[in-house]
Amino acid sequence: MSPAGRAPAPGAVGAATAVYGALVAARPGLLAKPSGLTTPDGDVPRDTEICLRPLVWRDLAVGIAMATAPEGPALRTATAVRIASDLGDALLLGPTLDRPYRPKVLAVSVGWAALSVIGLYARRGK
Repeated sequence: MSPAGRAPAPGAVGAATAVYGALVAARPGLLAKPSGLTTPDGDVPRDTEICLRPLVWRDLAVGIAMATAPEGPALRTATAVRIASDLGDALLLGPTLDRPYRPKVLAVSVGWAALSVIGLYARRGK
């Protein structure tokens, strides 16, 4: 919730998603390290970087769509794609990671989906 007690707007969640996507594109370790996808010395293997790129592009594209979409069907669709992507990450990536990393990855994925749901439904009341 924002300081004023209101739910986050989908556009704000989208902007944060887009920024995160851009940051991870520049520094893949920001996603790889908390997911346990680095080497013991903290490097991100080239194959891992290659596999992360579609996720980063997805986050950047969907984030920009959420941040710029007008109220109505376009914003609801972009937000639904964000929710589906986050829940897909939790469902498909969470169980494949090493055990120590699963709870954090699941919490982040489900948490972002929840923020998007809250923002989407809070907008309906306006």
